Amino acid sequence: MTIAVSDTLQLKVLGEMPKAYEKILTPEALGFLAFLELKFREKRFSILVRRQRVQQQLEMGELKSVLAEIPDVSGNWRIAAIPEDLEDRRVEITGPVDRKMVINALNCGAKVFMADFEDATSPTWDNIITGQINLYDAIRNQIDFEAENGKSYALNAKHAVLKVRPRGWHLEEKNMVINGEPLSASLVDFGLFFFHNAKKLLENGSGPYFYLPKLESHFEARLWNDVFVAAQDYLKIPQKTIKTTVLVETIFGALEMDNIVYELKDHLVALNAGRWDYIFSIIKKFRNNPAFILPDRSLVTMETPFMRAYATKLVEICHARGAHAIGGMSAFIPAKDAEINRMAQEKVKADKEREASIGYDGTWVAHPFLVPIAEEVFTKAFDQGHVNQKNKPPFHSGFETEDLLDVRIPDGSITESGVRTNINVGILYLESWLSGVGAAALYNLMEDAATAEISRAQLWQWIRHGVQTKDGQTITGEFYLSLKLQEMEKIKTLLGEERANGRALQQASALMDKLVLSNDFVDFLTLPAYAML
Repeated sequence: MTIAVSDTLQLKVLGEMPKAYEKILTPEALGFLAFLELKFREKRFSILVRRQRVQQQLEMGELKSVLAEIPDVSGNWRIAAIPEDLEDRRVEITGPVDRKMVINALNCGAKVFMADFEDATSPTWDNIITGQINLYDAIRNQIDFEAENGKSYALNAKHAVLKVRPRGWHLEEKNMVINGEPLSASLVDFGLFFFHNAKKLLENGSGPYFYLPKLESHFEARLWNDVFVAAQDYLKIPQKTIKTTVLVETIFGALEMDNIVYELKDHLVALNAGRWDYIFSIIKKFRNNPAFILPDRSLVTMETPFMRAYATKLVEICHARGAHAIGGMSAFIPAKDAEINRMAQEKVKADKEREASIGYDGTWVAHPFLVPIAEEVFTKAFDQGHVNQKNKPPFHSGFETEDLLDVRIPDGSITESGVRTNINVGILYLESWLSGVGAAALYNLMEDAATAEISRAQLWQWIRHGVQTKDGQTITGEFYLSLKLQEMEKIKTLLGEERANGRALQQASALMDKLVLSNDFVDFLTLPAYAML
């Protein structure tokens, strides 16, 4: 399918075009994507170049210079009004955009469902476009699904508020090009959803609501704000109609929280503590600095000093500006073992009580069985008659920049078990992603791309710095390969014969080696992995 953008420019859809896609990939919608792409392409490239420049400064030991570039936005300003249907966000569920998931997530009792085109979705062409179809149908209450076992699924009359997470600024959509150049995946995901559904959502008494991933500076927030302004003008709907939550899941996003809120203040309603990608970001940005070597991932909890500083500072900034603070993901999923489920529920309850005690207004879960646990915790924490904690007086956390950057963990250590876990889980997730499934159930947890990112980043960093395990074993490329050989046998047994002999596992194994053993660090594993889809 091709549409003329101008006398010299054409937008082409290179992906397959079955009949069902036609209601999403209309000439009018593609025209809107072309408008966004051409208007914001250079600005998007500029922020990606800036990311590279910041990384170069960090490699040269110029962290202070980078921090000095952050502007001061202090003052008594506050964000714009928050819509009524976004005031109660006690518990939010997230997940991919397949049809059954969309129905179940909207029906599960959570206040918000974040439909995820990013880390929980493997961006095959079919996943992306059918995901848009599923959301289009859900908004119009014309969505249903029948499983292979004959069970039917349909949308309840009362359901969660829908928010959508597009892919990050660094990603492209190779199946849509303008004169051979791929479109921004961010603008494709945002643009298709907004164009088709913004007015219908307003008719339904809601609105076009989004989650923004992986922002690293106020410049990136400003770009999204410019996109929102242009999109609202294009559809001739009032400014400030779009409302968004920003995931604080990068170290520089955390250092610029107040600035990000300022740039998006007409459209922002909340910040979210995206803790798993946040850990990955710290490893990635300071990968060559031995002061930023983290221990086993299991030891990097929200109780560690630098994570507690990040989580608390987020609440301080949000409530000072009138925004909601949304807590991080609890990834547990039900097991067949009742005792495992009981222990998981206790851990989740304790985690949510910690968030509520800090002042969070709600939190994330990955599975419906956690919804009532999280909702009960936050309901108890709120003052009577309130559906969030913004009524409480703003506070000063006492945490400053140096607290966010001090990643020392008392008694933290690296173990052979931790190395094995990173190898095992990293490869298993990559195999799932390359098979077209971005939300993978692994060892009673629902994992997304952040899991594999931490796994491979830690392995890369440990090898580069020649760190030793608790038992005195130096972590080298050879040591990694010897353990990987053993872990691959476990993985094959877990996957079963068909998947063990499949192409995806071979690709995942080779990609893991490339990510871990290459001299140069790959910024996002999804970049080389996307070329394999």
